[in-house]
Amino acid sequence: MTPSPDAVGTATVRLAALGDLHVGENVPRPYRELFTRISGEADVLALCGDLTNFGKTPEAEILAEDLLACTIPVVGVLGNHDYECGQPEEVARILHEAGLKLLDGEAVEAAGVGFAGGKGFIGGYGRNMLSAFGEPAIKAFVQAAIDENLKLETSLRMLKTEKTVVVLHYSPIAATLAGEPPEIFPFLGSARLGETIDRFDGVRMVLHGHAHSGAYQGRTPAGVPVYNVARPLLTRQMGVEFALFDL
Repeated sequence: MTPSPDAVGTATVRLAALGDLHVGENVPRPYRELFTRISGEADVLALCGDLTNFGKTPEAEILAEDLLACTIPVVGVLGNHDYECGQPEEVARILHEAGLKLLDGEAVEAAGVGFAGGKGFIGGYGRNMLSAFGEPAIKAFVQAAIDENLKLETSLRMLKTEKTVVVLHYSPIAATLAGEPPEIFPFLGSARLGETIDRFDGVRMVLHGHAHSGAYQGRTPAGVPVYNVARPLLTRQMGVEFALFDL
């Protein structure tokens, strides 16, 4: 069995998580075997964005074929790479038809646990977080971050479950970015996401990807555990192919 990097709470539901699969169009069945193994070890699988390399249709179709190997519920979000070709709706459609329950302002309940989330966006942290001041381009940039944050808030409001897990691509805190160049922290996430999460009771953990060279674990200002489950980080730092949590 893949060792669990961490455990949270009483072991009732086992959650597997990973992000940044970066499925290309030239490697057949890249995750078929892994998804089969995860289905035997977990009750739910969460995917934290950058599911494809460039958001191409063939990439999404390859991943969709592998997702059919999952015999457990799969929830997830898209990442910035999934937007590269300008057709995130098509990527989402293909993956949804293969069983992925996409969190993009929506909420899902699986195995008695509520899942909320969305892609998130960038903008920075603390006093250095970008504000909507100055040129129209800057204001539009900040508005995009606010819009993504509102999706997260909407999905959290939908849930009435005792246990909630937030799934993102971008990080809601700076702590899980440690190891990345400090100059790019503002492009790896936004404190707005963490502030929203801390307004809701029952959030047991937050999962995100994107920061391949970041840190595995941190906490929001209110103490909610945050885990960076980018696959390159998990394999390099933790020696595992996916993270396992007991809820």
